[in-house]
Amino acid sequence: MRRVARPSLPNSALAFLKTRQDVANVALANGTLDINKLWTAARSLPAMRAVMSSLQQAMGHTARCMYCLDSHGSDIEHFRPKSRFPRFAFRWTNLLLCCTECGRFKGSLFPQVRRRPLLINPTAEDPWTHLDFDPVTGNLTARFDVVNNDWCVKGKATVNVLQLDRREALAAVYRRSYRRLELTVQRALAEMELRLLPTPDLCRRLIDIDDDGLLRWCLLGSGQTIAPFATLRTGHPAAWRVCVRTCTGRAARQR
Repeated sequence: MRRVARPSLPNSALAFLKTRQDVANVALANGTLDINKLWTAARSLPAMRAVMSSLQQAMGHTARCMYCLDSHGSDIEHFRPKSRFPRFAFRWTNLLLCCTECGRFKGSLFPQVRRRPLLINPTAEDPWTHLDFDPVTGNLTARFDVVNNDWCVKGKATVNVLQLDRREALAAVYRRSYRRLELTVQRALAEMELRLLPTPDLCRRLIDIDDDGLLRWCLLGSGQTIAPFATLRTGHPAAWRVCVRTCTGRAARQR
């Protein structure tokens, strides 16, 4: 998972969404709303293709799912499920790009505490604030909150709903992604000792291979305590600072 910068939506598409939401709100007040029918009718219109295109644009040329970053984002997902929150059905900030598997697991699930969402919205927050990664199993897990001496509530809810710790194929992808980052840093350390690798080149290599958003975990999360990232941090502190600044900045998140 990684933080996704939500792109601007064309004014015509924004106006379309507002009009459709107004229609939904009126029907809801009158007790005649069939939100699935209204959404299906809108989904085939050109304005919704612009919405889909903008969401795909946010994920780069691969257009991957905003939740798992593995599978192709095949449809528009409602962060707040439209069946339970029809007043959010056509809100731009409630729409994400999702793969079939994540969409199937999430469905209409939306855990809350006092109306506060317990699911991570990757377009509104940094997922690694709530998540951790196990490089041995490849699973995404909830981060341990040392302040409250418990597992992060949002991380735990997101892992449970999307089954991020029970998807073998997804875990294998994340293990391979981590291994690529690990090998790149190992090779870079050897090259840096020989003064053959400028730090910007290392940053470019890491950003280019960070397909699954693990680089932020490696540099800012628990990964920084594990070799070879810990070796880079303690042995080359100046290079480490450049990597952290460059590889976890906005440009890196938007790749």
